[in-house]
Amino acid sequence: MNILFAGTPDFAAAALATLLQSEHRLIGVLTQPDRRSGRGMQLSASPVKRLALQHGIPVLQPDSLKGDVIQQELRALQPDVMVVAAYGLILPPAVLQLPRHGCLNIHASLLPRWRGAAPIQRAILADDRQTGITIMQMDAGLDTGDIVLQQACPISSEDNAQTLHDKLASLGADCIVRALQRLANGPLRAQPQDAGQSSYAAKLSKAEAWLEWNRSAAELERAVRAYNPFPVACGELNGTAIKIWRTRRGSGKGIPGTVLGMDKSGIEVACAEGSLWLEILQKPGGKPLPAAQFVQGFGLSVGNRFGKGAA
Repeated sequence: MNILFAGTPDFAAAALATLLQSEHRLIGVLTQPDRRSGRGMQLSASPVKRLALQHGIPVLQPDSLKGDVIQQELRALQPDVMVVAAYGLILPPAVLQLPRHGCLNIHASLLPRWRGAAPIQRAILADDRQTGITIMQMDAGLDTGDIVLQQACPISSEDNAQTLHDKLASLGADCIVRALQRLANGPLRAQPQDAGQSSYAAKLSKAEAWLEWNRSAAELERAVRAYNPFPVACGELNGTAIKIWRTRRGSGKGIPGTVLGMDKSGIEVACAEGSLWLEILQKPGGKPLPAAQFVQGFGLSVGNRFGKGAA
């Protein structure tokens, strides 16, 4: 089949890499326009664009898919199906209807749970024991299309957003190939979602990453994992914003936010219920450091208190 692919970040690139090894023909790639990033604010191509160019696939980078010109370009490609993964632009009805077999989306949750932009992080925050991949026949709604295929993935107590992302990216690549194999053999069987069971995975903000110490250690430990590697959990200590990359739960008690103790393995901070051992921390302008090294270069004493800070 002739596949038009739409995606932007690493999650999408994993699917594109697998499709390139399949029997299907990639006739074009849609990806977000190059963005400025890094300290030098240099223009940077998306992972999907870089991979597509390496394989000689035509790349289109429109700011919107609503215009007649871009829609005519896509129509001229005559795609059998469009595969979409973390693309970042809304597909208007004219584009959804353009491929002969419609558009298939790779979504990183077991829909209808966690529709929206941040399903991986929201699943960790909610203490879900599993998530997964849904291949969905796209419609005009937000992740509301009929389900073509689903595959579950357990969430371990050690998973952060990056490790779970990597597992789901690999699983998503496998699932879309399976779905396309089914499509090649005939019409896909799809099941409508139960809208009554839906939940929404709102986009992450830097403001929410400031830890609120009057919550339980269990909640805060999940938050640290969910916000790693972005936007990274933070706490304010002695007027300095500290990024917190890794923690473990403890059983200490005290006024929430208070430093209860320190050893080579971490810094123990009281929470509303239990305590949190901070294992890897980062000062502004510095690198993430194990707690023992962090303490050497930071004036920290038992009894100091972490604050929430500000956005």
